[in-house]
Amino acid sequence: MEKNYLKDISEIRSMMEKSSRFISLSGLSGVMAGVYAILGALVASHLIYNTYDFLDISFIERQVRVNQTYLLLDALGVIFLTVITGIYFTTKKAKQNKVKTWDESAKKVIINLLIPLIVGGIFVLILYTKGFISLIAPSTLIFYGLGLINASKYTFRDIRYLGLSQVALGLIAATSTGNGLLFWAIGFGVLHIVYGGLMYFKYER
Repeated sequence: MEKNYLKDISEIRSMMEKSSRFISLSGLSGVMAGVYAILGALVASHLIYNTYDFLDISFIERQVRVNQTYLLLDALGVIFLTVITGIYFTTKKAKQNKVKTWDESAKKVIINLLIPLIVGGIFVLILYTKGFISLIAPSTLIFYGLGLINASKYTFRDIRYLGLSQVALGLIAATSTGNGLLFWAIGFGVLHIVYGGLMYFKYER
């Protein structure tokens, strides 16, 4: 009798967890997002840096403006691949868990993630127009981290630690001018791969 009671409690708790949190987020999508980010950073590095002017801020800023179209296409390519891959793995995991891909908790995750991202995007445009190009990479890390922290209330709590790591990395990057792309690759690339792998082994295996 007691075992049945505990089993019922466990099932009720599981149902409540599924209804209140977005649990279809896949760790593999995080891993692939990290891979795409590193590849995108390598392309951007080829466009911006050379051996002799690696820490010359004025040179880097000129290179960014000269190659802004290619850099924008590079960024859009990374975002497109990340979104498509995320949708694929999220849909696949939702089917395995027999839950809806798009529900109220998913909406809350997206809304709470987008608010800091939109504000951050506007702020980055202001930085670009004002000529503070060296602060763009740190700013994207900080606002992305804030978005993850904001959204973590409605999905896996582990996302909160990823967000805190991104914010911390962004603040460090802001003090190291000329290395923004390197920190960007670590934040969006390496950290995504590490946390995505941890989430996969913790929740999906």
